[in-house]
Amino acid sequence: MSQKQNILLDKLPKHIAIIMDGNGRWAKGKGKFRIFGHQNGVKAVRETAEACAELGVQYLTLYAFSTENWSRPKEEINALMELLVSTIRKETPTLMKNGIRLQSIGNREDLPVKCRAELEESIRETEKNTRMTLVLALSYSAKWDIVNSVKEIAKQVNEGLIKPEAIDENIINTHLSTSAYPHPELMIRTSGEQRISNFLLWEIAYSELYFSPKLWPDFTKEDLFEAIINYQNRERRFGKTSEQMAQ
Repeated sequence: MSQKQNILLDKLPKHIAIIMDGNGRWAKGKGKFRIFGHQNGVKAVRETAEACAELGVQYLTLYAFSTENWSRPKEEINALMELLVSTIRKETPTLMKNGIRLQSIGNREDLPVKCRAELEESIRETEKNTRMTLVLALSYSAKWDIVNSVKEIAKQVNEGLIKPEAIDENIINTHLSTSAYPHPELMIRTSGEQRISNFLLWEIAYSELYFSPKLWPDFTKEDLFEAIINYQNRERRFGKTSEQMAQ
């Protein structure tokens, strides 16, 4: 019996973020090259995105490629970029069928021209979809994003557009690449690792963290449902006491 029936639809997280970890270990465990794991991870992406859209989750952000990943072996990077291009091309009709809008955060200029072109074409093609927004974090890291936001704020201070004493959380929020999206209420990481890996450091300040032992290619809808149910059974206090939250 599916765990889906135990989910409280009126307590769904509006935004779920996922660190999709374990592709390489999954492939190694089967005696294959790492890219084999990435290829099989595409199914988990599709299943997770469709499940989120069906439930009514409004935003799903997937950590697909970090700025640190550029230091991996060149052969793996090239294979990953080719896989990204082909996946975006193949999955765009599925996004359209499910009413999912594609967006991205990160430094697109670092991406190969072909990859960037496919990404931007899919973003244009899906821009009017309203059921859910799927955000791919590509060539992204939270520190990179925060540094860029600080630079932009400093520039505006120098130009007299912002007073230093006016800088607050809202100012910083509006200068991050994630400014168009609400902060995630739930952050999931697969593979059993329990770290954030430079992902949405500012945005997940009060997110609930859920660590799944499943390697990403093995992550299914039922695993997603289990994570959401776990989230719904937690008390989110935002620094307050239980008594204050009950008032």
